[in-house]
Amino acid sequence: MRILGRTLVVVTVLFSIVIKAQNKKPNIVLLFADDISARELPIYGATVWSPPEGGTTQDIQYKAKTPVLDKLAEEGCYIKTAWASTVCGPSRAMMMTGRYAHLHKWWHNKDKGKAPNGKGTWDLYESSPHSIAHVAKAGGYATFWAGKTQMNIEGFPFDEGCFTPGEGSYNKAIHTTDFRLETRKENGKKLIYNADTNKPIHKKSYVQSGWYWQPHVQLMNHPKAKEKYVWWPNDEASKNRFGLHTFGPDVELEFTFDFIERKAKANEPFFVYHTSHLGHDAWDFLNPNTKGKWPGTPKISWDGKKYTRTTPKVTGDNGVYNDYGTITENGIHSHVNYLDYQVWQYMNKFKALGIENNTIFIFCADNGTSGYGKSSPISQKGTHVPLIIYAPGMNLTKKGAQDALANMSDLIPTIADLGGVKIPDSYEINGESLIPFLTTDKPKHREWIYGYHKETTIIRGDLVMKDGNNVWYDVSKYPKDLISFPKIKDWSKVSEAHRNERDVLNKVVPRFDLHATAHDAPKGGYGKVDSLVKNK
Repeated sequence: MRILGRTLVVVTVLFSIVIKAQNKKPNIVLLFADDISARELPIYGATVWSPPEGGTTQDIQYKAKTPVLDKLAEEGCYIKTAWASTVCGPSRAMMMTGRYAHLHKWWHNKDKGKAPNGKGTWDLYESSPHSIAHVAKAGGYATFWAGKTQMNIEGFPFDEGCFTPGEGSYNKAIHTTDFRLETRKENGKKLIYNADTNKPIHKKSYVQSGWYWQPHVQLMNHPKAKEKYVWWPNDEASKNRFGLHTFGPDVELEFTFDFIERKAKANEPFFVYHTSHLGHDAWDFLNPNTKGKWPGTPKISWDGKKYTRTTPKVTGDNGVYNDYGTITENGIHSHVNYLDYQVWQYMNKFKALGIENNTIFIFCADNGTSGYGKSSPISQKGTHVPLIIYAPGMNLTKKGAQDALANMSDLIPTIADLGGVKIPDSYEINGESLIPFLTTDKPKHREWIYGYHKETTIIRGDLVMKDGNNVWYDVSKYPKDLISFPKIKDWSKVSEAHRNERDVLNKVVPRFDLHATAHDAPKGGYGKVDSLVKNK
């Protein structure tokens, strides 16, 4: 297994390359979108994408338009082959810990290893105490977590947060909104009810909160709140403007910007971990009978220079609503478009605060699109996600498309390098910092990337890939749909280099393929962990 080891000299040199002459620590914003395959972003050049009901289409009306992300990708850089896990829980575990499932034990959403005491799931901050929040804090950053959580958050040392809970409110009657699906028992059977209509639902879904329209929103450690966690709206002003027209991603961004403004004015470096729900399908409370998977967003328009947003207007109740044409059609393309609008808002905020040249912006996603790649071990359908890095204040040696391999586990060591933090050699990290690749003449970032799906493993190099069904592919050239690589059935018909890389990958897999032999946490955990070190 790979142990992350860096000398103080290397980190110091790289850090001096990254920071501009004023020797000021860069702010970092990491926007981790939900269930968005690389193919959904036009910059990746796919000839197919997802229609509103899921699946695959070439219909141009469902192709997203992302002028801002395109610009950031071209002026910064984007990685052509970035991988996560195949589904959200394990991918978020990879992002939050920088480690694979053999360590944190989140093999799949419904397949998680037991804690050392044999009871319940092992919390990520217990299995992996040098989490993304711990590393950022050690680097001197003020920290903010916005959006989806989907895990126990108590042990992560984020300073503040604004959450639209992703795990569902279940039967908790949160007073701010009845947009939730909940379980009820009738005649000995469990049914899922729409709390808004007070009727059972008749299409497949799961218990969930409403995180888009009239959302469930929770604040953590907000400076004006008296308690650690409060449900928003929590004062007369916010209650007066909250309603059916309130869009959860807008609320997240509002509180994120409030945090950024406060820290920028205090000249305090910040790290924002924005785990947006945008991209994730959901029950459409405004259109409960729709066949589409992704509720619409507020309408936006791009004139070539700026976005204009139509103020949403929604009236009605009990599942019958009128949006007066202010909300887009259903579909993931609408979500990707709205993410582009929010990235534009981020760029404007940085510029207004005078921090645009000292803020690093990273855009990525947790796994493939629902109805296409999510939870799929086939080819790289479930693992292939976008990764864009925009850092105008860095001396980037890489610009535009990078035919490189990267992994979501790489973000923690990258943040450690930016913050001048040394992760101890004794602590296993499976990611590799992107800083050497981005800021020097280093030709390659990684030799291979890895993913997991329950008991299966997925791995690829530059030439070959093995998916979760143990099918091998020749990945030396990208197909137009980004997944239909030629299958290798006769190894004598590929090059010696292909066979050599296969042999290397076959030696790597056993290091991490421990589902059958080490599914749960070891008794007593991993023992004492050496501390993070802040470099001078």
